[in-house]
Amino acid sequence: MTETPGATSSAKGRGASPWNIANVLTVVRLVFVPFFVACLFLPGTGWRITALVVFVVASLTDLLDGELARRYGLVTDFGKIADPIADKALMGAALVSLSILGDLWWWVTIVIVGRELGITALRFAVIRHGVIPASYGGKVKTVLQIVAIGLYILPGVWEPLRWATMGAALIVTVGTGADYVVRAIRLRQVAKRARGE
Repeated sequence: MTETPGATSSAKGRGASPWNIANVLTVVRLVFVPFFVACLFLPGTGWRITALVVFVVASLTDLLDGELARRYGLVTDFGKIADPIADKALMGAALVSLSILGDLWWWVTIVIVGRELGITALRFAVIRHGVIPASYGGKVKTVLQIVAIGLYILPGVWEPLRWATMGAALIVTVGTGADYVVRAIRLRQVAKRARGE
C-alpha cells in the first residue's frame, strides 16, 4: 500500500484475517529486500538485471496490495504497520545500496529516506486524530521513485535520463512531504477543536 486507506475500507476490513492476500504480498516484499540487496552487490551485468527484476516485482506488490486491501476490505492492523515498513525497507535499501556502490549521490539518498521516515513517523503520530487520505501526488511520487531507482539499477542507461528522472522524483518527494505535513497539522487542529481544546 502506498498510502493509508480511508475509514470506509478500515470498517469493511475489521473481520479480515491478518493472513489475507494483501498482507501476504507485504510480507513477500519484505522477504525480497535482502535478496535484492545481495543481487545488487554481486559483480556482473547478469546480477544487476536480476536485482532489477526483483526490485520491479517487489515494487509491483507495493502497488497491488494497497489496491486489493481497499477494494476487498482487507485492511488490518498488521497491514497498517507492516506495509509502510516494507515500503521504506525496499526503497531505503535500494537508495542506500546505490550510494554505497557509488552510483547515486548520498545527499539524494539522505533527502528521500529522511522524508520517507519522517512522514511515516508523522503518520503514526496523527493516526489517533484520523486518517489523512491518499493523494494523487503520493501515487506519482511512488511511481517516479520506482522508475528512477530502476534506471540507476539498470546498467548502461544514459546518465542525463537518470538525472532527470531522479530529479523529478526528488522534487515530487519533497513537495508531497511538505503537503502531508500541512494536512497533518490541519487534521490535528480540527481534532482539537472537535474536542473543545
